[in-house]
Amino acid sequence: MIRTLIPLCLIAAPVVAQNPMNADAFDAYTRGKTLYYGYEGEAYGVERYLDGRRVIWSFLDGQCKEGIWYQEGEQICFVYEDRLDAQCWAFSETPRGLIARFENSPDETELYEAQENDAEMLCYGPEIGV
Repeated sequence: MIRTLIPLCLIAAPVVAQNPMNADAFDAYTRGKTLYYGYEGEAYGVERYLDGRRVIWSFLDGQCKEGIWYQEGEQICFVYEDRLDAQCWAFSETPRGLIARFENSPDETELYEAQENDAEMLCYGPEIGV
């Protein structure tokens, strides 16, 4: 199933985020899905949500990073194989999909769910040197 959403920058009235989702609500919404995220009207990245709070993330460049997520306070935090510092986001469900506010950044980057797609993510194999 592909569900395309209108980028937030094209909507006249801003979408007001609801209260942050807890781990159970986030897991129920995301598990088994591949969600594409946008930022300021542009494609940002894609994440596949697996059982056991495991994820695979890509910046849409074919380089995929495996990780896990967990709840910390009102945030959902991600730790990926290539960096051990947690990336924490406050996720809210809106009528148009998820809104994610990055809590580790002073400018509070805000992503929005741009599309859901059940197709496999494009992940290239590891680079092999000569």
